[in-house]
Amino acid sequence: MSAVPSLSAIIITRNEARRIECCLRSVDFADEVVVVDSGSTDDTVALARAAGARVSVRADWPGFGVQKNRALELATGDWVFSIDADEVVTPALRDAILAAIRAPGGADVFQVRRRSCFAGRPLRFGDWYGDRVPRLFRRGAARFTEDLVHERLDHAGPAPVLDGLLMHYTIDSLEDALEKGRRYAEAGAGRVAARGRGGLLSAIGHASWTFLRGYLLRGGFLDGRYGLMLAWCNARGTWQRYRLAGRLRDSRRR
Repeated sequence: MSAVPSLSAIIITRNEARRIECCLRSVDFADEVVVVDSGSTDDTVALARAAGARVSVRADWPGFGVQKNRALELATGDWVFSIDADEVVTPALRDAILAAIRAPGGADVFQVRRRSCFAGRPLRFGDWYGDRVPRLFRRGAARFTEDLVHERLDHAGPAPVLDGLLMHYTIDSLEDALEKGRRYAEAGAGRVAARGRGGLLSAIGHASWTFLRGYLLRGGFLDGRYGLMLAWCNARGTWQRYRLAGRLRDSRRR
């Protein structure tokens, strides 16, 4: 009788003491949990170790893609599940993950449905609804792109969608959303500038489209004031990214 395949859960962290325990409890069905921390100044590392995670502290910050690959390299399971510190696996998704890795044959990579929350409110419309992300994969079958931000899981072949939901508690307040949007804009501006894009007109066009797409075309208005806040924050972040990209591009030409 063949052995049951083992599962590693991998997480990257920095100052996630408020969220890490809920995240870790939700993946306690994994055979091992690997946490790579980038110099937290709160209790993240202590809480993760107390929960039984294997923690590696790396003081530098090479970006999301490289950091996730560092965690992947430490994983020893036959399968790997990548989860962010602000995410929680629901019981239905847990059962689907275990069924997928125990089934003979089948795909090497699986997607999960993610339900995002804005200030504690699950959103059912707009840009964040219907999010499907590849997260479960056979070790060796996939690797993260080495992007500073908005990294992707690079893999070949189909990626079926598992049952259940991955809950994403990404934003605590409007202020949190604005700050996170600013950080992501700064991190992503270089990539936009490298493609020769950015500037005032580009920022106006992309920000306007971002708002219209999320609030009107994807029904964000049906989420009430939360849908409006999300659409506005996403548009603001897009504006900042393209404006910063234009300034970076202009500075390189001088």
